[in-house]
Amino acid sequence: MSVESVFPQLEPLLPRVSKPVQYVGGELNATVKPWEQANVRWALMYPDAYEVGLPNQGVMILYEILNELPDVLAERTYAVWSDLEKLMREHGVPQFTVDGHRPVKAFDVLGVSFATELGYTNLLNALDLAGIPLHAADRTTDDPVVLAGGHAAFNPEPIADFIDAAVLGDGEEAVGQITDIIRAWKADGRPGGRDELLTRLAETGTVYIPRFYDVAYAEDGRIASVTPNRERVPEVVAKRTTMDLDAWPYPKQPLVPLAESVHERMSVEIFRGCTRGCRFCQAGMITRPVRERSIDGIGAMVQQGLAASGFEEVGLLSLSSADHSEIGEITKQLADRYTGTNTGLSLPSTRVDAFNIDLANELSRNGRRSGLTFAPEGGSERIRRVINKMVSEEDLIKTVSTAYANGWRQVKLYFMCGLPTETDDDVLQIAEMARNVIRAGREASGQKDIRCTISIGGFVPKPHTPFQWAAQTDPDTVDARLRKLREAVNSDRRIGRSIGMRYHDGKPSHIEGLLSRGDRRVGRVIERVWRDGGRFDGWSEHFSYERWVAACDAELTPLGVSLAWYTTRERTEDEVLPWDHLDSGLDKQWLWDDWQDAIDEREQDDCRWTPCFDCGVCPAMGTDIEIGPTGRKLLPISPVGQGTPVRNPALTQ
Repeated sequence: MSVESVFPQLEPLLPRVSKPVQYVGGELNATVKPWEQANVRWALMYPDAYEVGLPNQGVMILYEILNELPDVLAERTYAVWSDLEKLMREHGVPQFTVDGHRPVKAFDVLGVSFATELGYTNLLNALDLAGIPLHAADRTTDDPVVLAGGHAAFNPEPIADFIDAAVLGDGEEAVGQITDIIRAWKADGRPGGRDELLTRLAETGTVYIPRFYDVAYAEDGRIASVTPNRERVPEVVAKRTTMDLDAWPYPKQPLVPLAESVHERMSVEIFRGCTRGCRFCQAGMITRPVRERSIDGIGAMVQQGLAASGFEEVGLLSLSSADHSEIGEITKQLADRYTGTNTGLSLPSTRVDAFNIDLANELSRNGRRSGLTFAPEGGSERIRRVINKMVSEEDLIKTVSTAYANGWRQVKLYFMCGLPTETDDDVLQIAEMARNVIRAGREASGQKDIRCTISIGGFVPKPHTPFQWAAQTDPDTVDARLRKLREAVNSDRRIGRSIGMRYHDGKPSHIEGLLSRGDRRVGRVIERVWRDGGRFDGWSEHFSYERWVAACDAELTPLGVSLAWYTTRERTEDEVLPWDHLDSGLDKQWLWDDWQDAIDEREQDDCRWTPCFDCGVCPAMGTDIEIGPTGRKLLPISPVGQGTPVRNPALTQ
């Protein structure tokens, strides 16, 4: 049975909203498949605006993998801005996909990828617009399975009332398994209804069904236990790990946005995971082990993606791209291959101690020198030992001096404020570091027209990291330190005028901390904020700290807990954490020991190049670190001319 497009109802509304092009679909490489020819249908959502959601690699990869299956279709949906939301509610237009403009409620699965917890209110708004019951307990067999994924899904407890399921970890293979289960359940005549489908998903051991677990609380507000409430359900749910990245060369045909987006480039993930051990970094912890894509696999993806999209920039993505064991050869050989074309290369994420000027020169060989970006994260040597960011100021100065001497004029430095054990002096040393960068740059280049921009974000303790027990710094303290830092930067105008400073106040980070380490009781806060008009909380112009504080006071106080209880309170070793039954592979005792090492300012080496430190991931997940070097080479594509390179199947030798 076919499902009608809502575009005839939507189209008359579009001239009355800003950026209507974001709702029309039809992007290059988008897919619209016949509804009636599919047995399983996915709506994939990135819970933010189109301009942020369309370039998201995770959604793009799953969209392509699912649509390659002959009896499966996948379409995309994004959060709608308030102007269109108002009109949709007035005219009865439901949440729709941008591909076929089909109602989201008609799909079998609504898969939502959360990169940040501040997208939770957008999920609730999309469910309400779609006509899907807000609470999972109220849904019937005819409603989609609401499935959460992405990094925030490693603690989905704050949205446990609103989702049916969550998948931890990599999605490439998970979506295929989930599709198979749904297909078989439907073919059997939907036996046992929605409850049986969710039970079959839970039996995999890698799909978490919140309603199948009961949470008990102690008198002091802490969690007493989390236990399964039925048979066939595991006590602990494990993450998924895709090991052979070369077997999953996606996206093959990147989506090209119709409207301006945050990233206008074709991206290739060159490796996944990180073992640097930065204690603040959830992404590095939960994506272990390191798995590198081979140099010829990268070359094939770049060639195919450029030919399919027409982009002129290739982003080589990972958590720390310069750490790839063959990054020098990758950049050199790609630069050789695309010499004489308009194709540029970029490494969006680099470390000072993995970077060299030869690498920078390869990246800018076609003349593009937009600036270099590094993330010391902490201003003092002491605080960098605490967070295990083993970068010395001496290394940074040497690197940027060489860059300025070779023609670069702009350096960006990223830091965090509010780190565990942090003092005012740790933050004020950021100013001195920036001044030293300017002094060294002027001396190395012989020029005064150089810039250093320092960008500072508030630290948020995250689950599955050594800092999951830490007390979050309150926003007033964060803001006071940032004011002192600005005064320190401006104290020497001769140098200060060459230093830019960008920062966010501590209030959004405070709420992110609530959502990051919250339990199921926080769900009522999210719902109250949404009902009070909360939308797009990741955008400063839409975020209201006062609305969140008021909702916390109203909903948490009767339960004997508070915003501060969830954020600025340090956890004890024996406390049951809301996510303890969700296994990222990391041993909890190892995380606790690393937390103690942080307090003692002891560093930890990178286990890629040293003996195993027993973090637990490899034995727990049945995995191992997969790195090169492979020694493989890329053959140049011929002929090479101006513009897009010509396809050549002979990629490797």
